[in-house]
Amino acid sequence: PCQEVCDKVLKGQVIAEADGFVSLPTHAPTSGEIIAIESRPVQHPSQIDGLCIVIRTDNQNQWIDHSAISDYQSKERSDIINIIRQAGISGMGGAGFPSTIKLGVRPDAKIEQLILNSAECEPYITADDKLIQDRADEVVAGLQIMQWLVQPQETLIGIEDNKPDAIKALQQATQDCDIEVVVIPTKYPSGGEKQLIGILTGKEVQSGGLPSDVGVICQNTGTAYAINRAIHF
Repeated sequence: PCQEVCDKVLKGQVIAEADGFVSLPTHAPTSGEIIAIESRPVQHPSQIDGLCIVIRTDNQNQWIDHSAISDYQSKERSDIINIIRQAGISGMGGAGFPSTIKLGVRPDAKIEQLILNSAECEPYITADDKLIQDRADEVVAGLQIMQWLVQPQETLIGIEDNKPDAIKALQQATQDCDIEVVVIPTKYPSGGEKQLIGILTGKEVQSGGLPSDVGVICQNTGTAYAINRAIHF
């Protein structure tokens, strides 16, 4: 924790700092006053307690001051990666690892494909589908930021054919850029990271291996949207 009891905080303000590589800062979800920093039961299968920061809301939901970066390509890549990290963005696909772990590729690393996973794996899940229908331009803008960061040879969006409205929205959003929308059959579990990489590239990620081992970075639709908001809003 980097705040104390009785401190007033605003929405988006950092209230706890990251203390490890696979770690991210925590931000206040709303504005109010910190009334406790103590161990409390947390929602975890282990049923153990965890250190919690308790905020009494003021019902104002007042944000911190923040500004967009109009020309992120004029910045150093390391600066943009740090902004994404400080925004607390983790992978939205399930594992929850800090997104910058994937994006912080070594200068000598060769990334052949950057893949946006828009093929929701489980039946009836429609979060990415609806997000793309409503915010395709913002999803693609976030993907373009990642594209600039990792410099892939090609950028692909994999999406299942049972999402016609989202497919149309993506095709419109990518018509003026070098991002390819690839429509694949709806077949479980095509939305799994390794399965989607195999479908789109023919590459096999070995058991215990990482996509980067075969020159691929795979990111989630929600992650792209969040990165766009961190940079452009």
